[in-house]
Amino acid sequence: MRNFLSTTAVALTMTTAAYADGHTAVFSDAQFDPAMNINATEIVGMRVYASEASIENNMTIAADGETEWDDIGEINEILLTRDGDVQSVIVGVGGFLGIGEKDVAINMSELRFVNEEGETDDFFLVVEATTVGVQDAPAYEYSQLTNSMGDGDEMGAWTGPDIEMDGFARMMPEDLTTEDLTGAPVFGVNDEEVGEIGELLVTDNGKLDRAVIDVGGILGLGEREVAVSLDELTILRMDDGDDVRVYIDASQEALEQQPEYDG
Repeated sequence: MRNFLSTTAVALTMTTAAYADGHTAVFSDAQFDPAMNINATEIVGMRVYASEASIENNMTIAADGETEWDDIGEINEILLTRDGDVQSVIVGVGGFLGIGEKDVAINMSELRFVNEEGETDDFFLVVEATTVGVQDAPAYEYSQLTNSMGDGDEMGAWTGPDIEMDGFARMMPEDLTTEDLTGAPVFGVNDEEVGEIGELLVTDNGKLDRAVIDVGGILGLGEREVAVSLDELTILRMDDGDDVRVYIDASQEALEQQPEYDG
């Protein structure tokens, strides 16, 4: 089960006078390292296996070794903490063709990445559990909590642009899933749409590393991928809907001058 969001154009009210092109310290020359990084979008939709035998992280199995495990379902969502760590993966288990399945949260620390002999890029996701244990696990309940800009105690956590919009609430990353954020439009100075979130990068220890913005281009042609820190983004979600908007303190021109992400 996957959820895809549409985008609705709405009016923006600026609340900061320091919203300018010159802020370029937010960018880094991030390089994708297959040995250390995994795209979050690559994990969503992957099958998860259960093994009653002990499984070492990054261990290598013989070809077709996964037939010894039980296929328990696929990853539907990834749950983040306020610190940018991947807390757990939400796996749809049971059911038939999506009917009657339930979502179960599996701690990221319990998920094992297993390589197949002779395959340098392919890997399996395995958890040490029994099929019965998985089926009996409590169903994950999706939170409807939203954050209000009026919560003064929460403001200290924000490092992105100071944005307020009627009908929208400011969100922390753990309030959303990778599917909520992937494809979300990104706006820069003067409410200029500068691109969209192309993908999220996660390190091999489950920490959300960067957001990759697809900048400029027409119909996907000529786009420039730029990796930015998640702390430098402000995320808003509509109170009465699922529309998500992302803001960064930079113009399209400033983004296009940054080093291109080489994924």
